[in-house]
Amino acid sequence: MSDEQQRPIIIKRIKKVSGGHHGGAWKVAYADFVTAMMAFFLLLWLLNSTSQEQKEGLSDYFTPTTAATQAIAGADSVLEGVSVNSDGSSSSDVTTPMPDEVVIKKEEVAKRNDDAAEENSFEVAMANREQEAFEDMATDLNLSIQDNAELSQLKDQVIIDMTEDGMRIQLVDKDNRSMFKSNTAELYSYAERMLQLIAEKVGKLPNRISIAGHTDSKPYRAGSNYSNWELSSDRANAARRVLLSSGVSTDRFAEITGKAATEPLLPGRPDRPENRRITILVIREAPTLPSNL
Repeated sequence: MSDEQQRPIIIKRIKKVSGGHHGGAWKVAYADFVTAMMAFFLLLWLLNSTSQEQKEGLSDYFTPTTAATQAIAGADSVLEGVSVNSDGSSSSDVTTPMPDEVVIKKEEVAKRNDDAAEENSFEVAMANREQEAFEDMATDLNLSIQDNAELSQLKDQVIIDMTEDGMRIQLVDKDNRSMFKSNTAELYSYAERMLQLIAEKVGKLPNRISIAGHTDSKPYRAGSNYSNWELSSDRANAARRVLLSSGVSTDRFAEITGKAATEPLLPGRPDRPENRRITILVIREAPTLPSNL
C-alpha cells in the first residue's frame, strides 16, 4: 500500500454563527420616526388649538430682530472673542455699521450739546462784558466826583456797589447834610447836580434803571394825611425827573418805588439820617455769572 493510501482523511466543518444583536439598527430608526411623527402631530394640534393672535405672537417671538441680525458672533457678549475676516483683519478692528436712526439721534445729541456749549459761552462773555462796563462806570463816576470841587464834599454820601441785580448807586443823608429839604421831595442844588452827574454816566449804558426812595423810621405827626410812604415815593420820582431831564430816555426807567422805612441802611439804628436815601439800580441784563467763575 502506498503512502498516499495510508494518509488519514481530515474533514473540516465550518460552524455558522448567527449575527446576534447586529440586526437591531432598524429599531432605532423606527423610534426616531415615531418621535418625529409624534412631534408633527403635536404641532398640528397646537396650530389647530391656538388663536390667530397667539400664532402672530409666536411668529414675532421667533422673528430675528435687527440687533440680532447685526450682532457679530462671539464678540461683545459672554463668549467675547475675535473672529477673522476674509481680508485678514479681526472683527474687533471693524466698526459695525449702525442703523440710520441711531446715527441721526447721535448727531442730534451732539448738535444740541454744541449749541448748549456755544450759548453758555455767549452768556458768559456777555456777563463778563456787562460786569466790566459796570466797573468802568463806577470808576469813572468816582473820579468825576473827586475832580469836582463842590461834589467832592459829598463823596462819602455816595455809595456804589455791585449786587446780583446790578450796579447800585445810593445817595445817603448825613448829619446836617441832607439831599432833600426836610419832609419834602425838593432837592438841594448840590444833590440835583450830583444826580445830573450820575445821569451823564448812566446814560452811556443801555441797561434799564430802577429808582427807590427810603426814609428813616420817624413818623409824621398824628393825624397827618402824608406819611413816609408818600414821601419816599415822591423823592424817588423827583430823582427820576432829574435823570430824565439830564438825558436818560424814558424807556430806560423800569420801576419807581417808595420803600418808606422798610429797608433801613442801618437796621440797628432805623432813626438815623443815613437811612434816608435814594437808590438808583442799573439793572443787570445779562445772566449772573456763577460764583466760581
